[in-house]
Amino acid sequence: MDSEQHEQAATPSLPLRGIRVLELGHNIMGPACGLILADLGADVYKIERPGKGDDTRWLQGFGAGFFTCFNRNKKSLAIDLKRDQGRDLFLRLVEQVDVLIENFAPGTVDRLGIGAEICRQRNPRLVFCSLKGFMPGPYAHRLALDEVVQMMGGLAYMTGPSGKPMRAGASVTDILSGSFGVIGILAALLERQQSGQGKVVQATLFESVAFLMGQHMAGAGVSGQVPPPMPERGRAWSVYELFTTRDGLQVFIGITSDRHWRRFCTTFGFADWAEDPRLATNQGRIEARSWFFPELQNRLHMLTREELTTLAERAGIPFAPVCQPVDLWNDPHMNQSGGLAVTETPSGKEVKLPKLPLRLDGHSFDLRLQPPAVGEGGGDLLVQAGIGEEEIVALEAAGIVAARSCRRR
Repeated sequence: MDSEQHEQAATPSLPLRGIRVLELGHNIMGPACGLILADLGADVYKIERPGKGDDTRWLQGFGAGFFTCFNRNKKSLAIDLKRDQGRDLFLRLVEQVDVLIENFAPGTVDRLGIGAEICRQRNPRLVFCSLKGFMPGPYAHRLALDEVVQMMGGLAYMTGPSGKPMRAGASVTDILSGSFGVIGILAALLERQQSGQGKVVQATLFESVAFLMGQHMAGAGVSGQVPPPMPERGRAWSVYELFTTRDGLQVFIGITSDRHWRRFCTTFGFADWAEDPRLATNQGRIEARSWFFPELQNRLHMLTREELTTLAERAGIPFAPVCQPVDLWNDPHMNQSGGLAVTETPSGKEVKLPKLPLRLDGHSFDLRLQPPAVGEGGGDLLVQAGIGEEEIVALEAAGIVAARSCRRR
């Protein structure tokens, strides 16, 4: 039994088992798309440059974790696409796969001679997924980044206070665009079962932000009023705030019904408020905020975060401690529910990272392959494409390709 058969036998229920993917992805959007397909069981081959491989392997600072986060469950194949032999080899591989993902700059794949038209001539069943900054139109030629489209699409405006637009605290647009790419790929694969033909799938950063902004656009259309940034939105609930506890930490409390309020007062021992008719309704509590809310802050400040969250859970009201991303490593729910996968970094260290937030029949999608070294596992696809050992050795000697066997699963 070869390595691919062994892997498939160990994971027979994965929904995309048997689907082969070439990923020409860099940074986040393309790799995020490939990650989701890989977690779902597809054989995803990350195409990299011989030698150093993907630039995200070596990023420091904010981008230090990009490669580790978005490249598990993949294999790697290094090909020099700027040389004729590398391009010809890549097109031979295109004939063997179901999906190609690319998020290179506009026009790059066409200049390399591996654009959608050429690839689909070689393999009419190919689903070609192009992830870009913008759909075809006046902006199509522009380079885009997550932060760029958050600014121009209104997300940064809605996130920060007036005059201080602020990007979201994660690469939400890159990841969302990659996810829409997956939706398009799955739809094209399903349609292919009937037509026998692949499709060109397009998903983009700017249009993804516009989709997120749809709720605010609709609200403006209905109300006739331009929505204010989220930090300045109007008050719908009397208690929907951050509170600072005795130990200097913060907890969010949201009381969004009068039932919540009654349970809150009973559990926290606020009998005086439970019996006060001025506070019996949400509107009454809003009208009483000038005297009621400062006292609420004082009362909750007497509690530690642990005491406050324990009481809030007992009361059955919405609450959340304000946490940092690294707090998720030790989060009891993430750990006991099996939501984290121990993943190797390029330096060999281990870090727990979230699995896909998705289950089928109660089963999560586990880590099967650690993020690959440059060329790791790519030999499998070369063999499947009928490329013999002698040719592989010659290509490696010429610096056209780098491939090696997979490490442990």
